[in-house]
Amino acid sequence: MDKNGKILLIIIGGLLLVAVFLSIVAIIGFSSGGTIAVIPIHGEIGYGSSDGSGGVVNPEVIKSEIEAAENDSSVGAVLLDINSPGGTPVASEEIMNAVKNCKKPVVAWISDTGASGAYLAASSADKIVASNSSWVGSIGVILDLTNFSDLYKKIGITKYVIKGGKYKDMGADYRNLTSQERSMLQTMVNENYDNFIGMVAENRNLSREYVKSIAEGKIYTGKQAKELKLIDETGGKDQALDIAAKLGGIRGHYNVVTMTSTQSFNDALSGVSTKIGYSIGKGIGSIMEQDTLGNVQY
Repeated sequence: MDKNGKILLIIIGGLLLVAVFLSIVAIIGFSSGGTIAVIPIHGEIGYGSSDGSGGVVNPEVIKSEIEAAENDSSVGAVLLDINSPGGTPVASEEIMNAVKNCKKPVVAWISDTGASGAYLAASSADKIVASNSSWVGSIGVILDLTNFSDLYKKIGITKYVIKGGKYKDMGADYRNLTSQERSMLQTMVNENYDNFIGMVAENRNLSREYVKSIAEGKIYTGKQAKELKLIDETGGKDQALDIAAKLGGIRGHYNVVTMTSTQSFNDALSGVSTKIGYSIGKGIGSIMEQDTLGNVQY
């Protein structure tokens, strides 16, 4: 073999070694944190069994997925893909705490809506990204009650209960609240509202007074939310993924794995038991629940 042939073989061999080396680096990169786990939070937040067919977001499912991402060495960061009007308080706070306690970087991306309990969950992420035209905020509490007493009289229906306890039928749809009952419920709503404001203030490193001044159940666009410091950046999902990759120390190409985390629509009707909730409001994002006390929602 002549000199030129040997040089050519050396070059080809070198290129093969480089290719093998790059492949190994890529494999090691994915196995040591080159993946972003995307966890959808689509729909209302509440408790109940989950069959993955869509509807209500079960916090137990979200918590287990965050834990799985933490325990997977190939995952370098987590992206919460949020499109939710909120939900019940305990469920929303459970997701918030799971996000806050996650040892890996968590970025929340709000697409169409990230309001009330969903915003509370997002507020504990390391970064929040929202689309410019998204709906963000709605930091407030609502108690939804209905009085059908006049309608019942009109159609000849008489409703009554046999109760033990003066306030056991408080909020029933066959009578109005007494002034004392109204005061009791307002105190409970105010307490939950104050708690909501405090959690957002702590999570976003803002003063309680400032959060209270911009709360009041107001909804903001993503652009407005950034100006008010409720989010960190405006942008789409790709931008949110890039930010997650950067926080996770992932350089270059990264893998994206999307999980599922919703429960059935039937569970929305029968599985939600919490009476205090965070939601935009009835007609936009209320948890459906039949109870003598009605609904209070974030």
